[in-house]
Amino acid sequence: MPQAQANGIQIEYETFGSAADPAILLIMGLGGQLVLWPEALCEALARGGFYVIRYDNRDVGLSSKIDSAGKPDLRRASIRYLLHLPLHAGYGLDDMAADAIGLLDALNIRRAHVVGLSMGGMIGQILAANHAERVSSFTAIMTTSGNPRLPQPSLSLRLRLTQRPKRVDRESLIQHSMNTWKLIGSPGYPADDATLRAMVERDQKRSLYPRGMARQTLAIMAAKNRLPLLARITAPTLVIHGEADPLVPVAAGHELARRIAGARLEVIAGMGHDLPAPLLPRIGQLILGHVKAVQGAGRGDASKQPQAATLA
Repeated sequence: MPQAQANGIQIEYETFGSAADPAILLIMGLGGQLVLWPEALCEALARGGFYVIRYDNRDVGLSSKIDSAGKPDLRRASIRYLLHLPLHAGYGLDDMAADAIGLLDALNIRRAHVVGLSMGGMIGQILAANHAERVSSFTAIMTTSGNPRLPQPSLSLRLRLTQRPKRVDRESLIQHSMNTWKLIGSPGYPADDATLRAMVERDQKRSLYPRGMARQTLAIMAAKNRLPLLARITAPTLVIHGEADPLVPVAAGHELARRIAGARLEVIAGMGHDLPAPLLPRIGQLILGHVKAVQGAGRGDASKQPQAATLA
């Protein structure tokens, strides 16, 4: 896969479809590599007439590792977070939004339809509010504004996500990841053990870097409440949320739809905090319907930079 120099780091990315088509930028969530965007979904979006870009966020996959940010103490950070005390992170979600803009610049893309999942949706909120000229539309999947008054995941689940397995041999790491997916996955569409194992083994073979995920976790904890940003989002917005999401309860999706002017909410019964295969056709159709409507209204034109443009 190719890499791009973006915002001072190297970003690993992959594309589907023709670069002449309007762009869809897929931004993955916490610790997720680009391969967590299912190829079937990417290909369906490309067949719909779009140039699809998925990429590794900083500190995961094959993108740059930010070792200068150090090793966070998530146990201590979690206590400070629960007590609403200030936190310092080596980098923030704003930096990750700047990475996304840098990747678009490197690919000569002026505007893109932004699709963000979980943490990627948080980054997408920042992009849509602070870089409106670069965002043709926004699709927010299983994400939140960070409003502390929203319902939160259970304490046991939060603690689980900050813990490492007691043993770090290959099989223990695989089992730990599989068990985590079972906790946050879709109760209406549970994945079998063989499917989960194949996904986890693929990811760990490609890249295993727990410190990067810990730093991303700290960036989320240290982020400011994004409620003030939501009022500034003017891009046509689609909110997709699982009714049974245990990690980001569905109230967060309802809030986004209320706070972003003109946003449309789609709540999917039985869906948790994952992208189960049986739901991919529906999710793909929702995204395609949204971005095609924007293109048809003429609000997503001029996605490519002129060849003479100076790129950041």
